[in-house]
Amino acid sequence: MSEDKFDAIIVGAGLAGSTAGYLLAKQGLQVLVVERGNSAGSKNMTGGRIYSHSLEKIMPNFAKEAPIERKITREKISLMTRESNVTLDFYSDRLGIQGSDSYSVLRGVFDSWLADKAEEAGCEMIYGIRVDDLMVRDGRVCGVIAGEDELEAEVTILADGVNSLLAKKLRYHGELKPIQLAVGAKEVIELPSQVIEDRFQCLENEGTAWLFAGTPSAGRVGGGFLYTNKSSISLGVVGTLSELIKGNTSVPQMLENFKQHPAIAPLIKGGKLLEYSGHLVPEGGLKMVPQIIGDGVLVVGDAAGFCLNLGYAVRGMDLAVGSAECAAKAVIAAKEAGDFSARSLQRYQKNLNNSFVMKDMTLYQKFPRFLEDTPRIFADYPNMAANMMLEMFVMGGQPAQPLRKSMLKHVKEIGMMNIAKDVWKGVRSL
Repeated sequence: MSEDKFDAIIVGAGLAGSTAGYLLAKQGLQVLVVERGNSAGSKNMTGGRIYSHSLEKIMPNFAKEAPIERKITREKISLMTRESNVTLDFYSDRLGIQGSDSYSVLRGVFDSWLADKAEEAGCEMIYGIRVDDLMVRDGRVCGVIAGEDELEAEVTILADGVNSLLAKKLRYHGELKPIQLAVGAKEVIELPSQVIEDRFQCLENEGTAWLFAGTPSAGRVGGGFLYTNKSSISLGVVGTLSELIKGNTSVPQMLENFKQHPAIAPLIKGGKLLEYSGHLVPEGGLKMVPQIIGDGVLVVGDAAGFCLNLGYAVRGMDLAVGSAECAAKAVIAAKEAGDFSARSLQRYQKNLNNSFVMKDMTLYQKFPRFLEDTPRIFADYPNMAANMMLEMFVMGGQPAQPLRKSMLKHVKEIGMMNIAKDVWKGVRSL
């Protein structure tokens, strides 16, 4: 390890950490990224999909080189019960327009590629090292402590993921609340490319993103997801911690039930399990964002709570990249001014406020509370949708009822006023 003082030390080689390292090194700053895993992405169990716009801005045409899996050109959203699955299926080649497209990714290989790009730009990477603490003098962060080593820097960027222990040591946040976190379990299941394309009606190199509400999370706040890769499928479930403790079904059992559902089992038939993993997901939205700026320190990505679950879309990777860009610009300006105080680094907040990151976090700040307060989305509405479909498509030889009457019967089970209130709250939160 170098004994020199770095311009910046970044803790974590995920998307946020490597992006910040890449941008800073390109501007000639001396940068060190410290990653506790044996390689970038080796401990990253999140993922499935990256919206390309933020990384495309930094690395134009990155998808031609990066180890992406499939371009997402089909979106599916399902309301699932134990026996049924009602799905909205949308295909469009417009989903694949460069700069506003998205890709399925396997984070182990994708993060490693991005870290290599940072290293090529001049960033120094160290793997297999855990940062135990921060060096703080007179209230200012001056570097990191890793084992017996003390590494100094003008600024330290915390990109150490959900529930950042280093940000907690600075008292930037306290104990995270169960309502702010979700637990996910994911399997990567190997299938031949041609089988995937046949089963999911995909063209070569194109793929499907599929989100589920209802039984995947045992009728509680959460859901299921499926992403098609080149020769595998990423399949998983997510449940909010505060809801999981109310039920009797564990996350691993939820995933097993999901795999055995009659709508899912044929899609993964004959597949080989390649990977099983679990991870924490920030779910609190804007209200979860902790203090992110201090003297000599910035917080980015998941460590800053930058994640959005909108039900029809889950975003975290583009926010991680975007926040890293905002942080890098602030550090570059601080370097030019020779001032790494919190006042100087406030440029980070200004950059965030002017970017899609904070604008989107602000726009959707009410949505996490809407999901929390509307449990009907995960139980009653999937049942209502399934019952309506049964009324339409099952012919039992009995005299038919007017469609309006048969549909209204199931609406009344939830209540017109309840549905109207839920729609109104949902529209307002979005």
